[in-house]
Amino acid sequence: MKKEMPGANRDERVIEGFGAEWDRFDQQALGDEERQAIFRDYFAIFPWADLPSGAAGADVGCGSGRWARVVAPRVGVLHCVEPAPEAMAVARRALDGMANVRFHPCGVNDMPFADASLDFAYSLGVLHHVPDTADAIRRIAEKLKPGAPFLVYLYYAFDNRPVWFRAIWRASDLLRRVVCRLPNRLRFLVCEAIAALVYWPLARTAALLDRAGVPTASFPLAYYRDKSY
Repeated sequence: MKKEMPGANRDERVIEGFGAEWDRFDQQALGDEERQAIFRDYFAIFPWADLPSGAAGADVGCGSGRWARVVAPRVGVLHCVEPAPEAMAVARRALDGMANVRFHPCGVNDMPFADASLDFAYSLGVLHHVPDTADAIRRIAEKLKPGAPFLVYLYYAFDNRPVWFRAIWRASDLLRRVVCRLPNRLRFLVCEAIAALVYWPLARTAALLDRAGVPTASFPLAYYRDKSY
């Protein structure tokens, strides 16, 4: 049997890019009210009441620690897994003083947990960035006790969206494939321009339509209509 190399199933360039992103956008300025509102959206289906007392779980791909800040006070032990050193440094600062948080600078294949040992896990917007998403999900599931909840957020194919919406996404994906290959500094500048000239106007247009009573469920970026820049 071929022995697996440590650090498998990870893309170093992606890790470097997200490290730079969370170092620049550490989300420390995000207000508690807005953080809690976004948290409720993501965790609305999470079965908090079913967790055992003193539950121990993992935030896989913790990034800036934005979700861990809200989860940690609700559980016994929270393990923060993050392969990017810069992001891990941001998470350590954000979670400073939370004695029940443990930090693990590693990828999904290197998590130091025994199989069937965790009471819960979550990974939001992370696993579609690893080379083998299905294998990453299996790795995390192996660490969970039978029946333990695992909350996952992944990109999907917009199967429930109109044709025109999917066409817009395909066009934006072509741009993304170019932008993601740019050097970090240039990528930041391009993304800032897109945020200011495309994302922000679309989100605020959705807010105006919402106030006018126009349905915005299928409007691009409508979710961000009441979110800060």
